[in-house]
Amino acid sequence: MYYNKETQIFLDGQWIKAQNGKTNLYSQTLHYGAGVFEGIRSYKTDKGANIFKAKAHYERLHYSAEKMHINLKYSVQELIDLSYELLERNQLEDAYIRPLVYLGENMSLQPTEDVHVMLCAWQWGRYLGDTQLKLMTSSFQRPNPKSCFVEAKVSGHYTNSLLATTEAKQKGFDEALLLDMNENVAEGPGANFFFEKDEKLFTAPLGNILSGITRQTIFELAEDLGFEVVEKFFKVEEVYQADGAFFTGTAAEVAAIGSLDNHSFNLPWEKTLGYQLEDAYQKCVHIK
Repeated sequence: MYYNKETQIFLDGQWIKAQNGKTNLYSQTLHYGAGVFEGIRSYKTDKGANIFKAKAHYERLHYSAEKMHINLKYSVQELIDLSYELLERNQLEDAYIRPLVYLGENMSLQPTEDVHVMLCAWQWGRYLGDTQLKLMTSSFQRPNPKSCFVEAKVSGHYTNSLLATTEAKQKGFDEALLLDMNENVAEGPGANFFFEKDEKLFTAPLGNILSGITRQTIFELAEDLGFEVVEKFFKVEEVYQADGAFFTGTAAEVAAIGSLDNHSFNLPWEKTLGYQLEDAYQKCVHIK
């Protein structure tokens, strides 16, 4: 799914075949999750492949690396240029790009200067599909922000996401919705969450969630369309009364949600602000 015998990746300054990539089994990232990554999309346009908000993604990668005491030596512009070369080498335009910064041999719980950088890309449809999602409130919470940097995109954080999604699917749902330590709605396992009520959009404030780049794009598009977006804390019971809801994320894009804990929302998706934002988002990402 992710590569074939011709696929090339960038690894530590070299272009190699993906099937020949190797890593150290004593990697601190492998044992303790101390790595950082990004998820980025490129889109086919009349002018060729366009990596959407590449600068913002790589600035966040640098932020995440700094928070985890990882010395990322490639500049934002160098990473952008390498990403375009990655697409060209693999003859990709509509693609998902995964930069991964991981650490070398180190069994101690301290930073290491042995830092590796890998870039790969593949064709990937919308992560959560194209049908309205059936959600459940997860029994797992998002990590306490005093326990880690929740706004950094750290590999080890995603064990929480894996547990939440697996629980939801085992119980017959499509995806989970996680709460924070105060039982307020936070976000999905891999996407930010919005709901609509009385022609206003609501989403959790920063602090307990990932500062999503697609989330920020929705703020921008909503302003263009004249939609009000309110950042506030809210309980799951408030979402039960919503007119509509959706997830946002690079992999998911704008994903319609049909129900939460078997509570269907008041409006059909096609009548919601989210539907209009989904259309606006698709137009936005395909314009260079």
